[in-house]
Amino acid sequence: MTHQKEKIGKQVVLPLSKAVEISVKSIKTRLGRSMITASGIVLAIAFLMSIFMSGSINKALLEKGSAEVRVQLQNIGGEEQVKQIWLVVLSLLVCVVGIANAMLMSVTERYKEIGTMKCLGALDRFVIKLFLLESGFMGLFGSIAGALLGGFLITIVSSINYGLEVITKFPIVGFLYYFVIAVILGTVLSIVGAIYPAYTAARMVPADAMRSEI
Repeated sequence: MTHQKEKIGKQVVLPLSKAVEISVKSIKTRLGRSMITASGIVLAIAFLMSIFMSGSINKALLEKGSAEVRVQLQNIGGEEQVKQIWLVVLSLLVCVVGIANAMLMSVTERYKEIGTMKCLGALDRFVIKLFLLESGFMGLFGSIAGALLGGFLITIVSSINYGLEVITKFPIVGFLYYFVIAVILGTVLSIVGAIYPAYTAARMVPADAMRSEI
């Protein structure tokens, strides 16, 4: 009996590279669903990035923009800064809720697959590792797409409001800085958002998971 347990452990506790390979293959197999799941991450990070870049663009225009644009921005006053802070807080909440919900849907749709893996000897920690890797990959690519989308859209909106100065005075350093922050944040939140649903799914009895109609 002990020998069988050791054999199962050796079969399941695979190198990280193998777990990554399985996770990537799983995402490709469900490309459509993966894209739907990642869309929640894209929208959340795009919203966050637009808030970040709005402040960065306004700051650049205040420092280097024309007198007319500077006056226009100065008239906005401190009230707008307070709104920006609240929007950042709300965007973070949107990120957490949106990503956690997307990951929960992704995991609950795959109860039968989890049951199959566990029937074949997969340990709980191995199942959790696979789902966290998948959510991390979707979070990474979704965050990259969202950060680019958010930066692009807020640049267009700012150009409409303040003219082509936004393009010539575009804060490239600020964009790269917030881009990295948004991607890291989106990836981390994707992994964190998947912890509870992945743990819950991994703890399911294989027979119950196989009978699930989700």
